[in-house]
Amino acid sequence: MRPNIDIDWAIHGRIKDYAEANGMNLSEAYAEGLEAGLKALETQDQQ
Repeated sequence: MRPNIDIDWAIHGRIKDYAEANGMNLSEAYAEGLEAGLKALETQDQQ
């Protein structure tokens, strides 16, 4: 189940720009961004 969350328009715009620049659809771009963010958070926790 996907959460129903509010995403800041500035973040959505950045994801949309990223998707367009890399030939992705929005779902792919959001998934990739979330994965990268989670990896960064996990790395922070290990320090």
